[in-house]
Amino acid sequence: MANIKSAKKRILVAETRTARNKAIKSKVKTCVKKVETAVANKDAAAAKEALSVAISEINKAGSKGVYHKNTCARKVSRLTKAVNSIA
Repeated sequence: MANIKSAKKRILVAETRTARNKAIKSKVKTCVKKVETAVANKDAAAAKEALSVAISEINKAGSKGVYHKNTCARKVSRLTKAVNSIA
């Protein structure tokens, strides 16, 4: 365990950030799963609704630094492509 005050603070900050990032990633995964489920069921209306929510969450995660912007773009692109394939 760290003895230096700044090192102790860094450990606390890292734990806080890790918990925040984990929560955001979990939310994104849930939204992505909802889109993929709607696509698997060939429910175009539900898929489009879930897609807009998922895109919003993915972009929020990107703006907060949880995901790289190219990762966000790739995720959005793949989901949009999947939804368009059933429309």
